[in-house]
Amino acid sequence: MSQLGAIVTHRNGAHALPRSSKNKKTIQTGFEAPETHMRRYSAFAIAREAARYHSGWERAWASPQPKKKYDVIIVGAGGHGLATAYYLGKNFGITNVAVLEKGWLGGGNTGRNTTIIRSNYLQDASAAIYEKARSLYETMSQDLNYNVMFSPRGLIMLAQTEHEVRGYQRTAHANALQGVATEFITPQKVKDLVPIINISGPRYPVLGGLWQQRGGTARHDAVAWGYARACSDMGMDIIQQCEVTGVRRDGGKVVGVDTSRGAIDCDKLGIVVAGHSGVLADMAGFRLPLESLALQALVSEPIKPCIDVVVMANTVHGYMSQSDKGELVIGGGTDGFNNYTQRGSFHHIEETVRALVETFPMISRLKMLRQWGGIVDMTGDRSPILSKTPVEGIFVNCGWGTGGFKAIPGSGWAMAELMAKGHSPLAEEFGLNRFKEGRFIDESVAAGVAH
Repeated sequence: MSQLGAIVTHRNGAHALPRSSKNKKTIQTGFEAPETHMRRYSAFAIAREAARYHSGWERAWASPQPKKKYDVIIVGAGGHGLATAYYLGKNFGITNVAVLEKGWLGGGNTGRNTTIIRSNYLQDASAAIYEKARSLYETMSQDLNYNVMFSPRGLIMLAQTEHEVRGYQRTAHANALQGVATEFITPQKVKDLVPIINISGPRYPVLGGLWQQRGGTARHDAVAWGYARACSDMGMDIIQQCEVTGVRRDGGKVVGVDTSRGAIDCDKLGIVVAGHSGVLADMAGFRLPLESLALQALVSEPIKPCIDVVVMANTVHGYMSQSDKGELVIGGGTDGFNNYTQRGSFHHIEETVRALVETFPMISRLKMLRQWGGIVDMTGDRSPILSKTPVEGIFVNCGWGTGGFKAIPGSGWAMAELMAKGHSPLAEEFGLNRFKEGRFIDESVAAGVAH
């Protein structure tokens, strides 16, 4: 049994308070906070708390009032923002950090995605940052002492046209040069890995697939919770229900932000708010080359295990995996128009499920359990932006489009290095200046349609 099953989590993200106030200290803001170093989760801890009716669990992270000033403010308490804060502390010792969230922690795209992890990208810069992320996912549960349920179950990107066959074969060769373990497999190998698949569909037969054995999934909420717990343990402030309403500048330099909980000063500001990046950039006085669209997903009713790998079908705009609870997790392409909705629509069900039914006939008999949407930020070349901005002290991390979850640890690692040192090898190619100079990192085939 993992700690996720042993601890009750409230909507605001903090775990249930113990009945005893031992090992507590009061800090300047006047609230009760956990001791400096969090207690480690373990099988022994679960057994101990079970014996005393789970009355001794501490809060996973504190909920402080904001201070007047921080060295660094990160706007956005999703996976990317929390990972940035975590690696600022772990790698560079910068802990006077506030992470501001207008809603609740992990309530945006981090809690709304389909949890796919892979690094089989074509361009060198993309493969480097995604492979860094994938490798960090492998040890994340141990590093954070929090079970993120990483499952390297393997991932197949189906080739259903001759064009895709050539494209994925090219990607497999590029991955070999990049040190990313992938291979192009035959239709029969696809069938062996996914027995429920129909490889001889009349419209889009399966002609092969790009197979990444060490790809997979993780529990999206747990990634955010694990990072939040580690950040709080380092003394960082995670401030929820705190909407940024303005960015204050002194000439060309940032000096702070205005929020729904008052003004907060800072020396450096990180904007990590996915689909709302353009809104925050406008407050700061500059524009970003991206657009916001809804990306929808849905899950079926739970069924017995029938598919133990992730399957992506870009030609028909659909991908599918099975969760630990038995639900089939289904997603597709973005909406065809700019919007900020987080709801589902009938159009998505019709287009995505209709395409997948031919490839997976058995899903035609299932009922949909729930449907939702997230707001993604898309750049013209379908690659992210990790960059300084025209305002001194402001950095942006955005443009991850449909593939943000898989990049969380690599993105946080690179963004933290960029903010701490002013330069990061992982982020170098993803600067804003590439749009002015025409140095596009074209990943439209790998990232523009499916995850």
